[in-house]
Amino acid sequence: MDKKFDITAQYLNHFVEQLRPQDTEVLKQLNYDFTWQNNIAILYDIRPKWNNREETINSEFAKIRYIKSTREWKLYWMRASGKWELYEPFPTSSNIQQLLQIIKEDAYSCFFG
Repeated sequence: MDKKFDITAQYLNHFVEQLRPQDTEVLKQLNYDFTWQNNIAILYDIRPKWNNREETINSEFAKIRYIKSTREWKLYWMRASGKWELYEPFPTSSNIQQLLQIIKEDAYSCFFG
């Protein structure tokens, strides 16, 4: 397994753990997770479907892409149109933890609304 993925996965796991509600009843209504594929992390929330509480919906809200050639991470947000757009207030960083902090702060309400 790729060493970069191991370290990145630790940061991402820690991030989603911080976002997760501690109350188990609230956690049934809102959870967070991520996927990692081809140097791209997709963060999403997990909620029950409004008309069938037994089904869940995953809503992507952030994408972080690692560019090997420049050794940079790029941060994207999901527009209402369903298209990813580079997060212009802070589009790149050499440190994924810095981008995770930008997402958590969500100064322009692009990630959590």
